[in-house]
Amino acid sequence: METISLKLEEGILSEIDRKLAAHRYSTRTEFIRDAIREKLSELEKEKLLQEVAKLRGLSKRKTTDGELHKAGEKAFEILERRLKAK
Repeated sequence: METISLKLEEGILSEIDRKLAAHRYSTRTEFIRDAIREKLSELEKEKLLQEVAKLRGLSKRKTTDGELHKAGEKAFEILERRLKAK
């Protein structure tokens, strides 16, 4: 694990300190690591949703509700695998 230095405003540190116990974090570092992981996952989800949105407009054929449901399940499985791999 690599060490980094981070400067934060006092107000942000105070907010983090208030949230530590309420959300069962033992240290600021643990809280910040979790926040970074969460943000990375959020960015990956956004990227996948953008890809899905692009694909949605490409098809000219009619799709049944069953086919849409099956495609949605498959997309969710892929997303879930990608997020668990991180």
